Amino acid sequence: MAGRLVLIVVLLALLAPPAPADASAMPEAPNCPIYPADDVWHSNIQQMPVNPMSATWIANMGGPGRLLHPDFGGPYGYQLQVVDGATPTTRVAFDYAAESDDVPYPFTASTPIEPASDAHAFMLNRESCLLYELFAASWNGGSPTAGSGAVFDLKRHDLRPSGWTSADAAGLPIWPGVLRYDEVARGLVDHAIRFTAQRTDRSFVWPARHQAGVASDVSLPPMGARFRLRADFPFDGFGPQTQVVLMAMQRYGLILADNGSNWFFQGSVDPRWSDQLISELKRVPAGAFEAVDASSLMLDPNSGRVPAAATNQGLLAGWHSTWQQQSPYLVMSPGQVAGFWIRFSNSGTETWQRGIWGKQANLGLNGDDKLPYRLGMAADWLWDDRIATTTAPTVAPGEIAEFRFNVRAPVIPGTYRLNLRPVIDGTVWMEDQGVFWLIVVR
Repeated sequence: MAGRLVLIVVLLALLAPPAPADASAMPEAPNCPIYPADDVWHSNIQQMPVNPMSATWIANMGGPGRLLHPDFGGPYGYQLQVVDGATPTTRVAFDYAAESDDVPYPFTASTPIEPASDAHAFMLNRESCLLYELFAASWNGGSPTAGSGAVFDLKRHDLRPSGWTSADAAGLPIWPGVLRYDEVARGLVDHAIRFTAQRTDRSFVWPARHQAGVASDVSLPPMGARFRLRADFPFDGFGPQTQVVLMAMQRYGLILADNGSNWFFQGSVDPRWSDQLISELKRVPAGAFEAVDASSLMLDPNSGRVPAAATNQGLLAGWHSTWQQQSPYLVMSPGQVAGFWIRFSNSGTETWQRGIWGKQANLGLNGDDKLPYRLGMAADWLWDDRIATTTAPTVAPGEIAEFRFNVRAPVIPGTYRLNLRPVIDGTVWMEDQGVFWLIVVR
């Protein structure tokens, strides 16, 4: 019975992390962040207000009963070629030359080209961290052509000039919004996901730079519109990897980036995608989403950088916390003990003080759940339903706290998840915003 239990590490909701740091780096290019951690792609939208056009836009995107469609799995999806400084480069002839970056591209005869009609090609230089993207690409016997091309420095926040397209209709990079197997497998997708709609307005909202709408009609969504999975959407009945994706859709949401079939979202080509994940994602209805107004994230219309300490809110009066970052999920052996860490910002006006009852911030099992303790998962915890306290003696308002703790894997194989929530014992539980952390025992 315990082997079937699914316990959760629920930790608090996110805002953009407080300082630039490597984020979403791929195993093939570990020194290249997929944009800094304080970039709009990594911004949390759980606290953003609902856009007043939300219901109208969803109605015009196939209606609330329309189901999500993961446009990947098996041989389908986007494929990135990782290159270096020794890779040959060549000039590309563009149809939309006025809005394309006219530089040499590391585009070769071996570069994968999407077999679908858009014929996208993606190249990342692991040394310079420059991302090259092409639309309607063709090697053309060594005289390459493309509809358009764009280059993005993944270490910077620069957006394209306003009004310029990219390899995407929204003028945004594509690859940072693609769902990758490696991040789902590690248990943390920390960015918004790119998706498409059949009919869009002839407008765009930040961070988009371009539109390709069918009509000037405000009842249609604009390029750059942000949608999030509602907080009340139940995760019960979905597998661990699917829950990782659903949590990303709640935290970071979806960004409308191109015209195409309604609610199609993109992932990488990878044979490890499971049929279970794909089929489960196809069960999620559009009505489970809501459009948000994320305009308060914008610091500069020409930059993707978002506020470092918070997104759309300052400090809240009283005791509050906001999830920032956590160590990866692990596959553990029965009885194995492993260390973990998780970070929260103190988003309230009260200082957390270790060692003072009523002011010490602890990482607690939500609802004082003692089942993990009974399963033998406690390893040097504070007590049966309190996992750890802060490593720093004081955490002032706006500062980041780290909790470090050990977990012992249950002896029966299965998938477990711990429901955790920060608490000031003797004073108040802080927000429960549904962040989860899975432990797989094999």
